[in-house]
Amino acid sequence: MLEHWFSSHDGLKLYSRLYAPAAAQAPVVLCLHGLTRNSRDFEDLAPHLAAQYRVIVPDMRGRGLSARDPNADNYTIAVYVQDVQRLLAELEAPRVAIIGTSMGGLMAMVMAATQPGQVVGIVLNDIGPEVNPAGLERIRGYAGKVAAVRTWPEAVAQARSIYGSAWPNLSDARWEAIARRGYRVNADGSPEVDADPRIAEPLRNTSTAAPDLWPLWKTLAGVPMLAIRGADSDILSAATLARMQREKPDLEFVTVRERGHVPLLDEPECVDAIDRFLSRLTRSVGTT
Repeated sequence: MLEHWFSSHDGLKLYSRLYAPAAAQAPVVLCLHGLTRNSRDFEDLAPHLAAQYRVIVPDMRGRGLSARDPNADNYTIAVYVQDVQRLLAELEAPRVAIIGTSMGGLMAMVMAATQPGQVVGIVLNDIGPEVNPAGLERIRGYAGKVAAVRTWPEAVAQARSIYGSAWPNLSDARWEAIARRGYRVNADGSPEVDADPRIAEPLRNTSTAAPDLWPLWKTLAGVPMLAIRGADSDILSAATLARMQREKPDLEFVTVRERGHVPLLDEPECVDAIDRFLSRLTRSVGTT
């Protein structure tokens, strides 16, 4: 894994992880994380994919190692997409397949609609053109609002309190790993959520936080897609997935048992589905 730093259009220092296979001209896979998360969420999947693909995993502004924005109004899909476009241009990656988790999936759909030909395929992880209001309210309840913790055991307990219903039956070791990905040690030596609390401010505006992308969805008829849904998701409803299938009959999908929002993408059915999808995709169109 290599670290790559780049500058946004407005001068922020942003970070990305790069996983490069032996083949210099390997197809490119771009992995985009969710609202409160960061590139470490792909620590398992990215090395697996890197056996065959060039994998790019950025931290969106305000998360992980990327700089926090002094203007919270910039924490929007449009600005995140602008950052990613700058990164792809710098890395000379004009054609990509995207794996987008939650917010990352919204970004993927916008990119595919606004840059035809750039996005050759999308894996949508528990997200679609419509966000269930119940899930949005749940996210509003914790995003940017978690209490300070002093120790890693407290951080693990806090993560379990937030995500436990979405990820039942995980081992203690798995919860430890999840906490280590979502928190980092601050200047006082205590773990804290690895994101600017102000990333939640745009959530106040429902049209910004959960835009209606059904009109855009119709423009994506020619883009190959795989939809992954947690069986207990409160963000991607079964009804929304059914409509997605009706309007896009070639949509591939997998439902993950005992997962809410979002599947972790280490589940065997997820890994198998992603592998099959990317393999067919690169055989048919290529992503170099």
